[in-house]
Amino acid sequence: MTDDLFAAAAAPDDVLRPLAVRMRPEHLDEVVGQEHVLGAGSPLRRLADPQSQGSLTAPSSIILFGPPGVGKTTLAYIVARQSGRAFEELSAVTSGVKDVRAVLERAHERLVASRKETVLFIDEVHRFSKSQQDALLPSVENRDVTFIGATTENPSFSIIKPLLSRSVVVKLESLDDADLGTLIDRAIASPRGLEGTVAIDDDARDEIIRMGGGDGRKTLTILEAAAGAVTGEKGRNRSDKSSHRGDVDEAKPPVITSDVVGSVMDVATVRYDKHGDDHYDVISAFIKSMRGSDPDAAIHYLAQMLRAGEDPRFIARRIMIAAAEEVGMAAPQILQVTVAAAQAVAMIGMPEARIILAEATIAVATAPKSNASYNAINEALADIDAGHIGQVPLYLRNAPTKLMKSWGNHEGYKYAHDYPGAVAPQQYMPDELVGREYYHPNDRGYERQVKESMARIKPMLHGADPRPASTEPGRPAQSKQEASQEHHGGSPQSAPGAPHTSSDATSSAD
Repeated sequence: MTDDLFAAAAAPDDVLRPLAVRMRPEHLDEVVGQEHVLGAGSPLRRLADPQSQGSLTAPSSIILFGPPGVGKTTLAYIVARQSGRAFEELSAVTSGVKDVRAVLERAHERLVASRKETVLFIDEVHRFSKSQQDALLPSVENRDVTFIGATTENPSFSIIKPLLSRSVVVKLESLDDADLGTLIDRAIASPRGLEGTVAIDDDARDEIIRMGGGDGRKTLTILEAAAGAVTGEKGRNRSDKSSHRGDVDEAKPPVITSDVVGSVMDVATVRYDKHGDDHYDVISAFIKSMRGSDPDAAIHYLAQMLRAGEDPRFIARRIMIAAAEEVGMAAPQILQVTVAAAQAVAMIGMPEARIILAEATIAVATAPKSNASYNAINEALADIDAGHIGQVPLYLRNAPTKLMKSWGNHEGYKYAHDYPGAVAPQQYMPDELVGREYYHPNDRGYERQVKESMARIKPMLHGADPRPASTEPGRPAQSKQEASQEHHGGSPQSAPGAPHTSSDATSSAD
């Protein structure tokens, strides 16, 4: 398929193409925005130079990566047009390997017969399978074609490595407000656009820019709809426009106002790909905002995700994780709040679930913060992964059978509740890891109390037996726990001072 998309911009007079098509730039200097990739010496500039045909230094493959409506297709066409190359276009949505091979064969024949190079443009190339992308490699390698692919998904994950290694990745950005304003002004005045048949006030212009959301095509579509609303059926084809221009000379053109814009487009564009970078970027910003104690930013990103149709259960799971990772023991009740919120979201669903998610988000964002629990388990896992795995001391081991008791399991265990403060002077860490500390509480929220408590407990753990010498360990009466143990065949404590068999020793599965 050659040039069809862009030939539409120069359609016969009795056919009026959409405004966004008619206003496509024809030269790189007309492109609005993307200055960071269109400077002198940039890959696109070099490739658009007619002298680049036959050059060994010009890029042979370019991947244009960016959101919709920023000019990926336009740039590919301009490169082909300015450089004098032929232009072939395929859509990854509708094309297969057979189509790719047919285009590559034509490109090779063209190169051999007329020494004319071909730009092969594949839109949404991320939708191509591995085998389809593999089919491109020989022609790209041999420079039978100059390949330009367009994708809205991160090439690192959507393009096969052999093709990616042969390509220059050009990242395009959303158009800013000034760029969108330029597009609007140009479209209103241009003979290819609205030819001055309408005017627009500042509020309406700002409203269109806001609703465009950085998408040039969307911005021009809104402008066209608003222009149609104020002109009625006039100007809907070129013959009507010719007669209407005489009317404009005698009277002021109709003005597009913000009310008109609101009547044709009442919801702004939300740029969000639930399976692409937007999904990860917004949820990352959401989590970081909760971590950073900014409830307003967190609620903003929550609203972005909800309006884009993100699964509220996914959001609820992330909030629960943040409650444990970011708040932790500084306010342990926040985890309970987020768990309840997740259950409520699952039961209620949207749109009311938005209220529950907002409450849970604010609870996490405004709570005191501690990542001490998060750090503790990570440090312990790192020790395990490094092979620092000590043996469980014998007196801490399970002893549900006589044989296991004969090994010395559980012998000498000090039952914590028999000691002042329920803290027995006893080593719990394996011998190889004595002195290793994982949990370091901070001074925020409830964890301040935990820190003070641990400061009292640690000397007791590692100190001398705090009981009077005449006092033997043991409890005056058998507990329900021990009675239950006897009923299930366990060995009760036979006398004061004997090793205590607690509920942690009733099953070999502990």
